[in-house]
Formats: sequence, structure tokens, C-alpha cells
Amino acid sequence: MSHQINLPRIMEIGKNARSKLPLILNSLGAKKPLIITDKMMVSLGYIAQIQEILKAELIDSDYFDETIPEPTSSSIEAGVDHVKNHDYDAIIAIGGGSPIDSAKAISILSKHGGVIADYKFPRQVNEIGLPIIAIPTTAGTGSECTRFTIITNDLTSEKMLCAGLGFLPVAAIIDYELTMSLPARTTADTGIDALTHAMEAYVSKKASPYSDAQALAAMRLIGPNLQTAYHQPSNESAREKMMLGSTLAGIAFSNASVALVHGMSRPIGAFFHVPHGLSNAMLLPTVTAFSIQAAPERYAECAKAIGCANHDDSDDVANQKLIDTLIEINRDLAVPSLAEFGVSKSDFDQVVHTMAEQALASGSPSNNPIVPSLEQIITLYQQLWQEQKPALIDENKLTEESYT
Repeated sequence: MSHQINLPRIMEIGKNARSKLPLILNSLGAKKPLIITDKMMVSLGYIAQIQEILKAELIDSDYFDETIPEPTSSSIEAGVDHVKNHDYDAIIAIGGGSPIDSAKAISILSKHGGVIADYKFPRQVNEIGLPIIAIPTTAGTGSECTRFTIITNDLTSEKMLCAGLGFLPVAAIIDYELTMSLPARTTADTGIDALTHAMEAYVSKKASPYSDAQALAAMRLIGPNLQTAYHQPSNESAREKMMLGSTLAGIAFSNASVALVHGMSRPIGAFFHVPHGLSNAMLLPTVTAFSIQAAPERYAECAKAIGCANHDDSDDVANQKLIDTLIEINRDLAVPSLAEFGVSKSDFDQVVHTMAEQALASGSPSNNPIVPSLEQIITLYQQLWQEQKPALIDENKLTEESYT
């Protein structure tokens, strides 16, 4: 059985990799790029720095900084209009996952028209938009090397998964120096996002030997360095390994897909504005405990790659250590519960059925080792309000009653 593998055409990885941006633009024949970013990147001076690098090679650039965290269908319209009113031949996406995801949507819509809802999964978007050079400034989303973008529909509050080669950046610049000034909360949330990408890619029903290799390598980098990067933000070695781990995790899930955690995470973000990595962290222990009995060997390998289990541990021992470690990581990185984040239980209960429907419709849960029913997703959501430690579940008792 063969597997199709898709990657950016060019990847520049390492310290000061951003200095190679003019060479990459020249190799693409691009002479008039638009930088798509957010106001934070402008205020931190990153955009001025990038423009100076380009100007030194006689490349003029504009920038658009109106992207927002957790981009919406309306937030990308201004970017689409801006591109249509100019003659740009490439997009440079700089920032975390939100500016890069916004750039992907803008690239397609500015060239092919319509609204982003026209492009949501299960449609495969293989049309070619403006070429994107993605420069991540967080070690987490992996969006620089994925064929996905996530945009919230303003009308329905649905976080739409859009997939296809049209969203895959042509080039990615992976420069860990751009993460050195990240605040602790962003380091934690994006780092857990990357860990979730790697784990879900490894247990996905669409996993392949290629994606397995990337996922395991990512976990071996992220596991020992996530908490170090959080507690020691100036630790250059930890930052570098987290950045590479994030990219490898992105490659893994771009080619194997994510699973139930991501399917359930997107509606939490859409309805309650919880940052994506944070909602992943809230869900990861509970969803892992739910799924583990259907793929015990795979989850045990995750535990060993992360470094929380020994190579001679049995699957049962390794998997219990995995659950314990995921809980401890959340505690150490100060991941709040939904209640602590400020979500009202009554508000949550009003939309939980819709959230479960949207999670299923995204397609991600179908990649999970156990494909849940609508009722099981609802009860997994309800577990987020319970204080007890998630327990491993007997795969023969996977009913709604198992989780109440």
C-alpha cells in the first residue's frame, strides 16, 4: 500500500533562517510580496526586520496586519480585498497559526473567489492560489507545512476545517530565534498543540510509516523540552528543539490527519474563544483515556517517545504513565479548566449538542482509534466539568453510560 506525502517545496530550517527569504523569493520568481501578519508582530519589530532583509536585496514589500486570533470568515475579507486591489505575486505569512491560516484562506479566495464556506471539508481544495512562504513565530501549530486551514464561520460559530494542496505553503522558514520572546502562556499552549499533533498523527487511522517516523521524532523533541521552554524561556536549546518538533508534528498530521481531540477542540474555541492549543490541552487526557484501549501499543509508543515510560514497560504500565504525565503537564503549565477559563456551565450545556455535531462533521473523529458516537462525544465534553482523574476505559464498555 502506498501513501501520498505532501510537503512545502522549500524548507529552510535553523538559526537565522529568515535571512534566506530573498533567495527563496527569487527562486519563485516573486518580486512583489505581501506580508500577512498581525499587529503584535508589527509592534515587536519583526515585520520591520523582515522588510529590511528584503530591502537589502532590492525587494519592496507591503504588509497587511489585520489578521486576528482564531480567524473568522469576515476577518479574512479585508485581506482578500487588499490583495485584489494590488498586483502581488507572493504572500509572506509571519506569525502564529492564525496569521498563517488567514494567509492560506486569503491566497485561495483572492484568486478563485467565493466565500471560505465554499471550501470547507469534505471538499479537497487543490486549486493553486498565490504562493505562500510561511514563517512561524510559535512552536506549535505546524501550519507552515500543512495542507489545512481553520476558519470560523461568523454566521454559525462553526470552526471550518478546510483541506487540500491549495493550502500547503510553497516554502517554510523555520527559525527558532523568532520564538525566543514568546510569553509563557503562548509557549505552553502552542507546545501542547504540537504534542497533540504528534500523538494524534501517530494513532490516526490514516497513519503511515512516513508519518509515524515524523510523529515519533516530534514527540522525542517535544516531550523533554516543552516544560523547559515554559520555565526557562531563554533556553535556546529547548526553543530550537521545540521549533523543530512542532514542524515535524505538522508534517506528521498533514499527512496522517488529526483525530478526536482536534475534532472536539475546534467547537470549544469557536463558541467560547478558548485558544486552540489550550482547548487541546483541556481535552487531551480525557480523550486519550477514552481512546487508549483501541490502540494500546500505539499509545505506549507515544509514552516511550515522550520520555515518560521506559522501553521495557508493558503497554498497560506505559499507558497509565502517559495519562498521569498528560495530567501533570497540564498542571505544571497552568492549564485552566473550562470553568477556570470563565465558561459558564449553563452556557456550555446549551450548545454542547451542537458542538458534538460540529466535531463529528469536521471528519477528524473518524480518524480516531475509537470512532465515537454523538452521545459519546457529548459525555466526553461533560467530563471536562468533572474533577476526577481520567481513568483508562474498558473497550468493551464504550457506551454513553461509561462516561457519566
